[in-house]
Amino acid sequence: MLNRIDLRGRTTTPAQLRAIVPRAEVDVDAVLHHVRPMVEAIADRGVEAALEYTEKFDGVRPASVRVPASEISSALSSLDPAVREALEEVIARTRRVHADQRRTETTTQVVPGGTVTEKWVPVARVGLYAPGGLAVYPSTVVMNVVPAQIAGVESLVVASPPQAEFGGLPHPTILAAAALLGVDEVWAVGGAQAVALLAHGGVDTDGAELDPVDIVTGPGNIYVTAAKRLLRGLIGIDSEAGPTEIAILADSTADPVHVAADLISQAEHDPLAASVLVTDSVELADAVDTELERQIGATKHTERIRTALGGKQSATVLVSSVDEGVRVVDAYAAEHLEIQTRDAREVAARIRSAGAIFVGAYAPVSLGDYCAGSNHVLPTGGCARHSSGLSVQTFLRGIHVIDYSEEALREVADKVVALANAEDLPAHGQAVTARFSR
Repeated sequence: MLNRIDLRGRTTTPAQLRAIVPRAEVDVDAVLHHVRPMVEAIADRGVEAALEYTEKFDGVRPASVRVPASEISSALSSLDPAVREALEEVIARTRRVHADQRRTETTTQVVPGGTVTEKWVPVARVGLYAPGGLAVYPSTVVMNVVPAQIAGVESLVVASPPQAEFGGLPHPTILAAAALLGVDEVWAVGGAQAVALLAHGGVDTDGAELDPVDIVTGPGNIYVTAAKRLLRGLIGIDSEAGPTEIAILADSTADPVHVAADLISQAEHDPLAASVLVTDSVELADAVDTELERQIGATKHTERIRTALGGKQSATVLVSSVDEGVRVVDAYAAEHLEIQTRDAREVAARIRSAGAIFVGAYAPVSLGDYCAGSNHVLPTGGCARHSSGLSVQTFLRGIHVIDYSEEALREVADKVVALANAEDLPAHGQAVTARFSR
């Protein structure tokens, strides 16, 4: 079922591994020329341009961008009780984990009379994007909103595509999730036009101001990613998200039923989703292929899953040992990495590059998608080598506060002057000596 890449007996460098292990090919640059005019039009004409693009791409034109508060309340009232209970549990667990990510102010006394304090200040306003394409993601609303709230962000807006089926409103489950989180500002706008409108703001159809934001977070399709790239600098972004990925490092102790089910779970997202098995057991690889064929036929999104698993972004990678497997998954730097081996905790402790690591047979990625308490907005495309997933820190800025007395400055003045002169910036030194020359 899965393509196979046999690395047994081969000596490979990290660079070679990055090239060998399959990954979805997404060329953001290729769509920039489509997205740039949209961004420019919304910068120039605001809501009117955003609604035009919404009508073109989503097939519906909302009466206004901002969703009426009554619609948000109504969506919560109509929510399936079982889904409400599940969302409340997700919110509680996510808050529990993210509350421990709070940063504290730290003051260092460098010398007597001289201190540097690092304080952490939340951004003022955040735009949180919840996709609405092949699936609906109320869980993504939770994952974006909770860390922003815990960081202390005072102004939050959730943007999600309007749905013709729901009269030009975002999906009611998205609205209900916002209500459960205490978010009362939701915009019915999606795609690149949502990112552009969040960045530039505008005036709604009823004359109300739509204030711009400082940061936009949340996953989206290639057009959302392109808009983030174009607008980065005017706004902060969390990452340029690509198709979802799962890598599973497994040995002969892994249950092929579990492994196949987990590979399928990520393939369900998108035909471009990547599902990669890394194993030193040919027997497991064969058993997983058998299980994939058995399980895929019973899924709801059979064709989507089969396309993803059969694509060149998905494969089984055969290695000589679990140690070699660790090298492979570190080079791959998956968004989601499962460890299903003997001594899974010890193996997991050796991993240096992954968006999130799921340890053992009872920590599938699906748990992290919803109820583990961890955040599921994670780096893709190998970016886990240098970037982290969404957290409270995403919404905070560290600011150094320097407080020196006259005596503390005088004590180091000659060294400031020496370094300023060495860099041929004598006015820097004079800014210090001017304080003591009278």
